[in-house]
Amino acid sequence: MSRLFHLKRGVIPACDVYDIKTFRKLVAATYEIEGIVGYKIGAILGLTYGLPQLVSIVNEYTDLPVIYDHQKAGTDIPRMGEKFASICAEAGITGVIIFPQAGPQTEAAFIDALFNANLTPIVGGEMTHPQYLANEGGFIRDHAPVEMYTLAAEKGVNHFIVPGNKPVVIKQYHKLLSKIVKEPEYSMPGIGKQGGDIKSAFDALDGAPAYAIIGASIYEHEDMADAARRFCADALGTTGSEYEE
Repeated sequence: MSRLFHLKRGVIPACDVYDIKTFRKLVAATYEIEGIVGYKIGAILGLTYGLPQLVSIVNEYTDLPVIYDHQKAGTDIPRMGEKFASICAEAGITGVIIFPQAGPQTEAAFIDALFNANLTPIVGGEMTHPQYLANEGGFIRDHAPVEMYTLAAEKGVNHFIVPGNKPVVIKQYHKLLSKIVKEPEYSMPGIGKQGGDIKSAFDALDGAPAYAIIGASIYEHEDMADAARRFCADALGTTGSEYEE
């Protein structure tokens, strides 16, 4: 099983800022903090500055993995997966988040393409905001996330995105995935300004590897390092933050 991050518990700053100066400031302020395990780059920065330049900036400070979140990849036709994966790999990206809402053929194709490009697929199903699933007024069938996660797990994916502000839901998905994957790993948005907290989200996983994806609560803080340090302390304060060798 591949390990994407060097710790079993930690924090991934979501670099959803609008300019490269702030991006550099965020990385410089946080990369040495114990508990920071990687950086998530989104489409705003990616489309503005290009992935190679952004990865290069991170690499000036650290060799921590850079995750790309295209908001939301995995919603195109299946044959676009290979091109998308190739671009990410050439830029130096380590892992790629997909939310395969375009159906199982696209999901399978994108997962295969990412694996073939030596990238780590990180598959999401349920998002953090209201009116996502049909039962709350959204467009996505209630059972669709289960199907997305299950297909991914059956194809060898062991990294998943689950909504960090929904502990009950986290527990349900972990119960599902732990029957298919030996040690599923979870990255979780929705912590901080979207109402979730690290302890509740991590406790729902019964000791499984867990990572809080935190954006504005870090990069909008006057002291980014202080904000990141507090979140990392919460993450590392949960049980089993180190992998057993």
